Amino acid sequence: MSRLLSKFSGGQALASAPEQGSAMPFDSRRSADLLAGLEAADLGWFWECDANRRLTYLTGSAVSSVGLEGDDLIGCDLTEVFATGESDEFDSTSRSLKFRLTSRSPISRLNVKVLKTAELETWWEISATPRFDSEGKFEGYYGTARDITRSRAHSRDSERAAQYDSLTGLANRLRVTRQLEQTLTSFKQLKRSCAIMLFDLDHFKKVNDTLGHPAGDELLKQVASRIKKLVGDRGEIGRLGGDEFQILLPDIDDRGELGDLGKRLVQMISQPYSIDGSRAIIGCSIGVAVAPYDGIDADELVKAADLALYAAKDAGRGTYRFYSSELAHNANFRQRIEDDLRDALARDEFLIQYQPIVDAKTHKVASLEALLRWQHPERGRVSPAEFVPVAEELGIINEIGQWVLEEVCTQLKSCPPEIRAAINVSPIQFASDDFYSVVDRILTKTEVDPARVELEITESVFVGDLECTIKLFKKLKRRGVRLSLDDFGTGYSSLSYLRDAPFDKLKIDQSFVRGCSAKDNNNSALVSAIISMAKALKMETVAEGVETHDELGLVTTHGATHLQGYLFSSPISFQDLLARFDKKQLEFKPRGPEKYRAERRTEFRKIGLIHGDSRYNVVLRNISKTGARIEGLLEVPVGTEVVLDLGDGQLAVATVRRSDGFSQGVEFETHLVSDGDSGLCTRHRVSPYQIEAAGRPLGALTNSAVAAYTGAKQSAPKAFVQIDIGAQIRH
Repeated sequence: MSRLLSKFSGGQALASAPEQGSAMPFDSRRSADLLAGLEAADLGWFWECDANRRLTYLTGSAVSSVGLEGDDLIGCDLTEVFATGESDEFDSTSRSLKFRLTSRSPISRLNVKVLKTAELETWWEISATPRFDSEGKFEGYYGTARDITRSRAHSRDSERAAQYDSLTGLANRLRVTRQLEQTLTSFKQLKRSCAIMLFDLDHFKKVNDTLGHPAGDELLKQVASRIKKLVGDRGEIGRLGGDEFQILLPDIDDRGELGDLGKRLVQMISQPYSIDGSRAIIGCSIGVAVAPYDGIDADELVKAADLALYAAKDAGRGTYRFYSSELAHNANFRQRIEDDLRDALARDEFLIQYQPIVDAKTHKVASLEALLRWQHPERGRVSPAEFVPVAEELGIINEIGQWVLEEVCTQLKSCPPEIRAAINVSPIQFASDDFYSVVDRILTKTEVDPARVELEITESVFVGDLECTIKLFKKLKRRGVRLSLDDFGTGYSSLSYLRDAPFDKLKIDQSFVRGCSAKDNNNSALVSAIISMAKALKMETVAEGVETHDELGLVTTHGATHLQGYLFSSPISFQDLLARFDKKQLEFKPRGPEKYRAERRTEFRKIGLIHGDSRYNVVLRNISKTGARIEGLLEVPVGTEVVLDLGDGQLAVATVRRSDGFSQGVEFETHLVSDGDSGLCTRHRVSPYQIEAAGRPLGALTNSAVAAYTGAKQSAPKAFVQIDIGAQIRH
């Protein structure tokens, strides 16, 4: 102790007595008394170690504070007594204790965790000065210590409050943003990838409005719990605010894996919630972007994911979308849609087409599904998938919906009396306070028999106050209209509202009908189960999307009462319908392919084709998960291996299986995956890190960069003759 105290006092001991009248000299004994007094009052702890880091002295009260006695710690290596918490996210220490001791440099206010303790987790703050003898030889450290367990816990709580959402316990926007920036900076140097998922909840506002904000808060907690259960330790989940969430997924760039996760998230979040005895149903839309493919820095990547999220919403919500360069173009297109849609009704640009729904036994038309179309004077036909979500967000869907209902009721009076018409009702339209009065007014005005009017409702109308929804159903039934549940089996399916809601018809979503005859899926069993359930509930069933004879045979065998799809008829104009009715042609005979094959999406755009060291420009005619049809090369032998550059860094290895003149059919080595909407994409893409290694600057993928990376060598002779059919492509 004396040596330690000598060091604290400056190491000088004065033997002579002081002269009278002079100040009392500060000798080692008095120094010892002062420091002992500090220890006795528990105002200071002191420690000392030798050159081998062995603890030679520690204040007794410090030892007892951790539940030990006497010399329990004396002789122990300091690294066995203390450890820095560099792995702890709230600790500011950047260097380990062992490193600091080895460097023999002064230690100032270092936070350490006490390893040898009989009590709860304890943290001290230590400071120390290295000790050297007269010849400069290192003899060890002497220093001070104090308990900071409580203050550190308070700091941790404050830090946590600043970084985590108090409601859900998830990371908040500040932490998520910081984590993303740090991850991208680190991963850029290490040539690693990471993905982010941005998503928000569909119909959450309706839950808040109908059940109250406390119910909304409870719903957010349950949503957070479901996300954590599904994501686990694969990524960090954050709540950005309101009903917006983000997931950071390090080292994942496989869009097949990301798509599966997105699909499971949509399904899980869409399952019903129980909140204080009430039942709520919501959904979610997800946008996915992957670094470095879609962005290098945080702002760029978040912007890409945000565009993908908006695309998912525009696709009808309840789905996920991957970012692609096309979305930036679509964002501008959306703005033009908004501008023109406001005036479309006044300009008489909307029209109605009808798709027949036939009796499964006679194939005679039993009802017609009314389909809204927008004939734009400059852009031509605009898909409902593009303009209906925009109309909902702009708040003009109610006005458009009223026009559709009145137009269909008016036209229905010109059809044979046994024909009914099914009219799609937007969830926003259905939720409006005056929906029933609008229906009642139009039925009265047009004088159509209400029994000939079917209102097609999607499952999303059950979001919020279920009791009020059921009351409205029953009120509509008393008015005489029929009710049909559309797209059953997707998103929000629950048997409980089938028990209570008075539906007349159940429409089986085409995703179950499509390919139901194939042996590699469960669609047939699902179709059978849905039809059996509807039959037990005394409901009619409509199998949507019937396109092949084998699908027709299967859904008929399972007992579907009605059929709808291109096998019988595409949507047709009202005038063409009237012409058939005038000729008493009520039967629609099935015409189409015998068997289902993998769905092919019609395309008509330029893509690149790579063979050997040569790159060609070809036209993509159609594409499916398993293959594609291309045009533009003459006499390509069957069996030739090629690579298709589908854009945005998507390279698909393929083999030519059919070749006829300038047209070839190719089979992909690895199947494409869904992009969350109606499109397809490759699981993997060319990495910007590969392009950087080839001598180009690192950046998000561009078609020009990929084309240059995969371009032909100047001296390489081309094996095939390329013909220019690009002039036929509509830009």
